[in-house]
Amino acid sequence: MRATVRYPAGRWPPLLLNWTSFRGASRRCGGRFDIERKRARVELIERESVQPGFWEDQKRAQHLSREKSQLELAIASFEREKERLEDALALHELAEEANDEQARAEAKVATREAGQGVEQLELSRMLSGPQDHLNAIVEINAGAGGTESQDWAQMLYRMYTRYAERKGWEVEPGDFQPGEEAGLKNASFIARGDHAYGWLKAEVGVHRLVRISPFDSNARRHTSFASVFVYPEVDEDIDVVINPMDVRTDTFRSSGAGGQKVNKTDSAIRLTHLPTGIVVSMQNERSQHKNRDMAWKVLRSRLYELELRKQQAERDKVEASKADISFGSQIRNYVLAPYRMVKDVRTGVESGNPDAVLDGDLDQFIQPYLLGVRRKDRPGSSPEAEV
Repeated sequence: MRATVRYPAGRWPPLLLNWTSFRGASRRCGGRFDIERKRARVELIERESVQPGFWEDQKRAQHLSREKSQLELAIASFEREKERLEDALALHELAEEANDEQARAEAKVATREAGQGVEQLELSRMLSGPQDHLNAIVEINAGAGGTESQDWAQMLYRMYTRYAERKGWEVEPGDFQPGEEAGLKNASFIARGDHAYGWLKAEVGVHRLVRISPFDSNARRHTSFASVFVYPEVDEDIDVVINPMDVRTDTFRSSGAGGQKVNKTDSAIRLTHLPTGIVVSMQNERSQHKNRDMAWKVLRSRLYELELRKQQAERDKVEASKADISFGSQIRNYVLAPYRMVKDVRTGVESGNPDAVLDGDLDQFIQPYLLGVRRKDRPGSSPEAEV
């Protein structure tokens, strides 16, 4: 007969806190995944779905059906990992009682797998925001510093497109303003895939590069800055009403490398939302119609994101991060000389392989941030957080 260890619904035993990679996150979660609340919500939707007239409002009915499916999937995942945990603990207890080394080794493997499963549940919990499932619009802007910063901005552009490819997401280029000599002044793209916004929202902020400049004939060390902003792409279920009278549309000729690549028509589009001052430019396509469609899509997403920030009382914090692309405002440092290291300023997570990071290996930084890991010495960090 297999021994079974039971714990209160929705709770993990304290021993598990030593198994996860991010102890601070586990302690803050407290092993609580709101399972009872999810079950209650499923029951409420089920009762409502059998009421007369439920399907008269097709849009609302479909929304509730999707919500119910997502909740049921989350509950099933929790129960599966809970059973794995109970089995691992039972095996551990049996191994100790029998003083069996082989059973101890099996129990160690089982507990490690159970810990990994809980870590994935924690990630799912952190990606459960109302916008996290949406696609992401990523904007990259070079800071002050001319060619150096513009080249760094292009390196970041490649890093994020490579990250999207690693995730299996589709990348649709948006606007692209090349630098005078190299790199880019600003660029954008849309990452379409599973929880793209939920993952990439962790990258909002200023990124700092230290390296020996390839553009300096004296081979001196330079510091460059570039900023990254991420917005959720508005899907069809979200209504964003924009008064056409509030938007000024300007057309201009797309910039290019010259020669045959010069665009001889005014295909580039600039939209200015007068009430908010938001400006969106698009010139990636030769077709004015395609540029206009993309510009409107980005404008709708930016207005939606602005409204979310108002509702969540986070606008001041986000705007402050946009104000200064310079020393002291960065979220991550990429050092290529005199030593090689990438360090996230917020979490303290480090990597000694900057080449892999610049090739899109970003989950090692994004996951701890999403799980709530914060450096103790940073303002606003939780006293529970550990690295």
